[in-house]
Amino acid sequence: MYAVSDSDAYPSERETVQRLAPQPRTIAETGLSDQLLVDLLCKHLHEGGALDMARLVDRLALPGTVLEEVLGLLRKDGRIEVLGQHNGQALRYGLTERGRNAARDALDRGGYIGAAPFPASTYRSLVKLQTVHHARIDAEKMRAAYSGVVLAGELLDQLGVAVNSGRAIMIYGPAGTGKTYISGRLIRLFSEAIWVPHAIAVNDAVVEIYDPQIHQRLDEPGQNNLLLNEGIDRRLLCCMRPLVACGGELSMEQLDVRYDPLSRRFLAPLQLKASNGLFIIDDLGRQRMPPAELFNRWIVPMEEKRDFLNLGGGRQCVLPFDLILVFSTNLNPLELADEAFLRRIGYKLRFSYLKPSEYQGIWRQESERLGIGFDPQLLRYVLRELYEAEGMPLVPCHPRDLLGMALDRQRYVGASGPLTPDDLHWAWQNYFVQLDYLE
Repeated sequence: MYAVSDSDAYPSERETVQRLAPQPRTIAETGLSDQLLVDLLCKHLHEGGALDMARLVDRLALPGTVLEEVLGLLRKDGRIEVLGQHNGQALRYGLTERGRNAARDALDRGGYIGAAPFPASTYRSLVKLQTVHHARIDAEKMRAAYSGVVLAGELLDQLGVAVNSGRAIMIYGPAGTGKTYISGRLIRLFSEAIWVPHAIAVNDAVVEIYDPQIHQRLDEPGQNNLLLNEGIDRRLLCCMRPLVACGGELSMEQLDVRYDPLSRRFLAPLQLKASNGLFIIDDLGRQRMPPAELFNRWIVPMEEKRDFLNLGGGRQCVLPFDLILVFSTNLNPLELADEAFLRRIGYKLRFSYLKPSEYQGIWRQESERLGIGFDPQLLRYVLRELYEAEGMPLVPCHPRDLLGMALDRQRYVGASGPLTPDDLHWAWQNYFVQLDYLE
């Protein structure tokens, strides 16, 4: 893994990846079977029609030497024909009737049409090579990652030590205390780029891993030719370390390989997409399954650092479990899991309400962000006449919400100038649930 901003470290780390995953020159060097590549190329020709070598290289992410070998197998079997040049361009290849029948059979067995998959055996080594636990986090890095964030220094240091440990982390505390925001910002600690395959091959099954909604690519399309020339396998994409966050919508099906019977494709589970990155399970205890069932899913991966994935039909694949796993909840952890499981989570960090000085820091930040200037007298009114008067705890998300609602009202009535206590009192009355009518 190389630091994106560190040009000195970049070449040596790149060479390490290149030694593990060089550009293949033959079918044997791809780590894939002849049948898998033949089927995949037939499916591309069935979908794209007549294609020349350049378009086949782009579609399958394999060099021409490998594709020439695959095309030779198809010509020998009578499944393709050379259609000649078009407008003076390169030779094109198309399916014969026998080839179209073979393509339909291949699509019935598997619907994946994309770049050639990366062999699972080599992928295991790749994940271990670019482990997220490789970099060491110190106090300086933590403070840089959370620059501008109002967070107690003691809690910041606890979080840094927890990340360094390589163990799972549980963040708990009342709603609105910044758990989701703070945990999501952990990804800023890792500026390295990693290599992510389009898909991996587990025997005859192709499991898709790259997800454009999760994996942020660093190489522009025009740079792929450069990567190819430098000898790195084009089946790998250069990406930032992934951040996967899910909440109450999480289901057990998303934590195992999913087979879509309509498209006949295998989709990777969320934790596999999060490999070498950060996986946050937010709103723990509010998922569709009981917390105990969710926790039981993680016991083996957390202890053995490997995950057993079921592909159906008795097929199973074991892959490294390399990620920072963060559980976040506003429920009592002791009501979610027994002590035996909680012991397996190395660090339990409590997020609590703010001190007045911390609340003031956030209020000042939000005021400046909204362009309204910091008014200490207005803040004093809010703290004394609203919070103290009603015994309300100081919560990090309140300044943003209260100031935003006060500005909403000001725009509605056509007022201008600084916010007033009346504006904040109105926002307060509309932000919190009022139960006076029950008295």
